[in-house]
Amino acid sequence: MNRLFTEADSADIVVERLASCEDPRFREVMEAAIRHLHAFVKEVEPTVEEWSRAIEFLTATGQMCDDRRQEWVLASDVLGVSMLMETLNNRAQDGCTEATVLGPFHVEGAPQLEPGGNICRDGKGMPCHVSGRVTDSDGEPLAGASLDVWQTNADGYYDVQQPDLQPAMNLRGRFVTDPEGRYAFRTVKPVSYPVPTDGPVGDILNRMGRHAWRPAHIHFIVTKPGYRRLVTHIFAHDDPYIDSDAVFGVKDSLLVEFREQDDAARARELGMESPFCAAEFDIRLARLP
Repeated sequence: MNRLFTEADSADIVVERLASCEDPRFREVMEAAIRHLHAFVKEVEPTVEEWSRAIEFLTATGQMCDDRRQEWVLASDVLGVSMLMETLNNRAQDGCTEATVLGPFHVEGAPQLEPGGNICRDGKGMPCHVSGRVTDSDGEPLAGASLDVWQTNADGYYDVQQPDLQPAMNLRGRFVTDPEGRYAFRTVKPVSYPVPTDGPVGDILNRMGRHAWRPAHIHFIVTKPGYRRLVTHIFAHDDPYIDSDAVFGVKDSLLVEFREQDDAARARELGMESPFCAAEFDIRLARLP
């Protein structure tokens, strides 16, 4: 017979109702969620009005989500949960490239480009050349590895944030490494930008007294059969927001120097205008067990 609800035993009484749950992992997760949620409410003792505000926040966050924007991912990001998930699920093996957050603006189906191809389609910003090698944990080159890269434009917006202003798939592209594991692409120098603040997550940031800025970066997803999928960024090492990224995504190993150069001959070799900047980033993938 089920026990009647009491304040003292509230979590135990709700957990008892899971007795018929046949999925052990689901039961484990739900039991932990129930116990932590009840403990939180007992610690904070919110008023009815405050709890209503919490429900309104959850509702508004869901209502902001569509095929171009994921407010729930943004909430997870700014509360540090996305970064914690990445850390727990992608503990770096010795010598392998560290992972960081995916973010809410990845888009499937970016165009496949030739090595050295240009992902910038709006012509804005300082030209930039990014190159490096993809290897295994021992430094052996990985030919045929796939790189999916994306970033904001020079104004600090992803193409999906400005569908009427930016070309489709602006600053997105996919590349494959050569027999030596090398990759290269042309883009523009990344800039720092604020995460969207026009929704409920922005309200939370303001109430917490936090800024919304992310340091300048380029996103990477790197895959190769037999190796762990890597989701990461490279960050401009001298960006003023390196130490206060709104989504906690920065790691020391991902800091890269974007070296500005005024070399017309080298720029012509790369198919770029001068001045330009260049960044190098080698990637080491962890082999799957």
